[in-house]
Amino acid sequence: MKFLGNSLHIANSGKLIARSSQTPTSGGIVFDSNKNKIGKVGYVFGPTKQPYISIRLFKSADYDRIKRNYGEKLFVSKPKSKKRKKRRMKTFQKK
Repeated sequence: MKFLGNSLHIANSGKLIARSSQTPTSGGIVFDSNKNKIGKVGYVFGPTKQPYISIRLFKSADYDRIKRNYGEKLFVSKPKSKKRKKRRMKTFQKK
């Protein structure tokens, strides 16, 4: 897990906004300082040196605890890679 940044506030859309010192990968899972899953990285916007990050919160996330602990350190892990299935090619037979 890498350090992501500090939480700022919850937007009207229900997403958590955080400030970071680096650009994280989109879709990474975000954890709080107690290693509880909070959500996924949605959008990265703003300046490139210190971007803002929009985090889509999970339903299991404790909203009251997040609201009380603004400025809390957040961490991010890499998203799991999806395995791709190979398509089988159809063979045509002449009659």
